[in-house]
Amino acid sequence: MKRKERWVEILKASTKLGLTSFGGPAAHIGYFRDEYVHRRKWLDDKAYADLVALCQFLPGPASSQVGISIGMLRGGIMGGFLSWLGFTLPSVIALMIFAMLISSGSVDIAWLQGLKIVAVAVVAHALLGMGKSLTPDVQRLMIAFGAAIAILLVPTAWAQIVVILLTGVIGFLLYRREQAPDAVKLALTFGKKTGLAAWGIFGALLIGLPLVRPFIESSAFAIFDIFYRVGAIVFGGGHVVLPMLEREVVPDWMTADAFIAGYGAAQAVPGPLFTLSAYLGQLMNGVGGVLIAVIAMFLPSFLLVIGTLPFWSVIRTKPGIQAALKGINAGVVGILLAALYDPVFTSAIQGPVDFAIAIAAFGMLVYLKLAPWKVVLITAFLGALAYAL
Repeated sequence: MKRKERWVEILKASTKLGLTSFGGPAAHIGYFRDEYVHRRKWLDDKAYADLVALCQFLPGPASSQVGISIGMLRGGIMGGFLSWLGFTLPSVIALMIFAMLISSGSVDIAWLQGLKIVAVAVVAHALLGMGKSLTPDVQRLMIAFGAAIAILLVPTAWAQIVVILLTGVIGFLLYRREQAPDAVKLALTFGKKTGLAAWGIFGALLIGLPLVRPFIESSAFAIFDIFYRVGAIVFGGGHVVLPMLEREVVPDWMTADAFIAGYGAAQAVPGPLFTLSAYLGQLMNGVGGVLIAVIAMFLPSFLLVIGTLPFWSVIRTKPGIQAALKGINAGVVGILLAALYDPVFTSAIQGPVDFAIAIAAFGMLVYLKLAPWKVVLITAFLGALAYAL
């Protein structure tokens, strides 16, 4: 098959997933496996599992990075871009339109309250699932609780970075003697030089943007700096991006209510939760803000995947790196636990009725196992009804 034909094939497959993949990162991983491993047979289960492990190791949106990685294995760097574009664009458009409706006042405030309430249930559900898989022993539970306490006492973006670094050190000290798994060699169209160049660009932007920002009076540059920095340092996926972004954009760019409403709306669309950046970018600077925010949010993922794939076979076998990752993942659970209280619970729950609706939404997600978008619609309706009454 010619390269251009592969690119078309990648775009078609990823767009289909972008239109139908509801349910968050864990569900996305399942959708990808069905489409790319079982149906299209682009790679086998062992290689797929190794890619998933790589993307859990990296900061950023794990499901998007898995899609990017598969696209790169299938069609080079352009294949990775097309895989990301198809998976991401549908939810970007949907959230941009929702932000336009918010800005124009076309969305009733009662529905916004329902969207804020559903965010409580969604974050609690994510916390429950992540806690089971990432804090399976007492040591990691203590790391998570310590991280949550630290973030609640020092609610700043820099505190979160320090917590991530410290939990990595603790994980290394606790688990460095455990054996790391074997890796699978991945066939790539680019090599280690390209990988090193990607790492160089990633680091230069991460360090350089905040240093240059005070000297450039531009809202576009400020938006790029905010979303690039958050996209570069978020471990644990889309739900963990919530507290970091909230501290960057509230109240300077928007109200807490508008922010949480966007997070609730993001649960009702397919695709990655990082497309919340489209909603926020629209509120911050219109369509131009959408382009800048979305590109900046996902650019670190591209650079990290390109930079790490050529070295993954070696990295995967290092016990020290795997040990640090265990600590970081536990810290991520703690950060999400803190976020469940502030800003999610504090901004959404205004009384017993709101809390009752949140409990109902949690039950629908966890026990009835309804699709998240259905829960969003039901909860938005209940929230609007309660607000009206």
